[in-house]
Amino acid sequence: MPALPWTVPNRPPQATQVHVFASRFEARTLWGALLFLARTPGVWRQVRKAPGAYGASLKAEPLRRTFWTLSVWESPEALKAFAHSGIHAPASRGLAGQMRGSKFASWPASSDEPPVSWAEVRRRLT
Repeated sequence: MPALPWTVPNRPPQATQVHVFASRFEARTLWGALLFLARTPGVWRQVRKAPGAYGASLKAEPLRRTFWTLSVWESPEALKAFAHSGIHAPASRGLAGQMRGSKFASWPASSDEPPVSWAEVRRRLT
């Protein structure tokens, strides 16, 4: 399964509460999955520069038309600002009709904890 490695745009302060966000997207068709993949590099560049972003990764299962994201943010507001700006905003609107289903989960965590495992993401999203 292709994955973009865990990227840390900004280091969080120690012993701070952070906001973890995970998502699962399933495209209706293989074409929709290809469109998702085509838009990924631009969104990835945006997240690497996003204020309040503490880490992010993506796992792709393109032949299953499924994509998983995991990110850690300073706050829910930092995540919202990212989602509604830059390339992410038009990319997500443009892909909405291509998606069969989407699931989201968020929860607080300590900045001192290691990155969340993909097993934990799958548990929360399935």
